[in-house]
Amino acid sequence: MSELPRYEYVKLADAIADDIASGKLPQGAALPGERAMTQLHGVGLGTVRRAIVELRKRGLVATLPAKGTYVIGAPDAHTDAPENNN
Repeated sequence: MSELPRYEYVKLADAIADDIASGKLPQGAALPGERAMTQLHGVGLGTVRRAIVELRKRGLVATLPAKGTYVIGAPDAHTDAPENNN
């Protein structure tokens, strides 16, 4: 069975999660601002905002109003891997 296409915000969230896992964005690091991320990743502001919400749901970042979004955790290797139901 072919893999379903992923939404752009999920792709962006996964890319940022990979940067966190690799140490490129260590704990305590600030993510670029939303508008900077639109330029950096070539996506719209809504996509960036949804990706940040997704990262917050995963427990990887926290957003402080008027301060920015910061890395607070690292992804668990077992939660990112697809389940094998065979």
